[in-house]
Amino acid sequence: MADTKILLVEDEKKIAETLRKGLTEQHYDVDVAYDGLAGKKLFDTNTYDLAILDINLPLMNGYDLARHVRQYNEDILVIMLTAMNTTEDKIEGFEAGADDYIVKPFDFQELLVRIRALLKRLHHQPAAGANVLKVGDLVMNLDSKEVTREGRNIPLTAKEFQLLEYLIRNKNKVVSRIDIAMNVWDIDFDTKTNVIDVYVNFLRKKIEKDFSSKLIYTQVGMGYVLKENP
Repeated sequence: MADTKILLVEDEKKIAETLRKGLTEQHYDVDVAYDGLAGKKLFDTNTYDLAILDINLPLMNGYDLARHVRQYNEDILVIMLTAMNTTEDKIEGFEAGADDYIVKPFDFQELLVRIRALLKRLHHQPAAGANVLKVGDLVMNLDSKEVTREGRNIPLTAKEFQLLEYLIRNKNKVVSRIDIAMNVWDIDFDTKTNVIDVYVNFLRKKIEKDFSSKLIYTQVGMGYVLKENP
């Protein structure tokens, strides 16, 4: 963990200092900024493994900062840490490039567990030969982060890509919303919201709408299954 560098952007200085102290005690290397532009400057001049961003930041909000971060570093992990808790807020956060979304107030131990889960995923290396996944005419390249169907490129957001990867790795198997929450949104995602269903619909529109066959099927009361059209 000593080599894990974190960018923390939080305008409430007491919260920022508490988090900095707690994360430093866990042997993370933490840089702190109190507004979005200062956070952007730190990001542009340093290399980070993880960014923790508030949304309501002075000078540049967390959504715009997350988009900037994601534009220049596809591999960095991004956690939104905010009091904004509607489904629309969460979707906007994930669309901006967030890997996780934690609503204030929160328990510091929860944040630590989320960080560890994300870092574990970041450092996980796929087995040799596992860099390309296929289901029928759908091809997912895990190295280039490209998805094609019938040879046509399909642009996906980071969260849509993670959801599709999980569904492909579990093709022909029904996965519940809890399964998806645990494996795509990591632990303790609030399954009472409809964010998961919204993202499944986002994915369906992109990989099915302009093509002749479905890939994602709903099993009422159980979840979703990705399979080739029989």
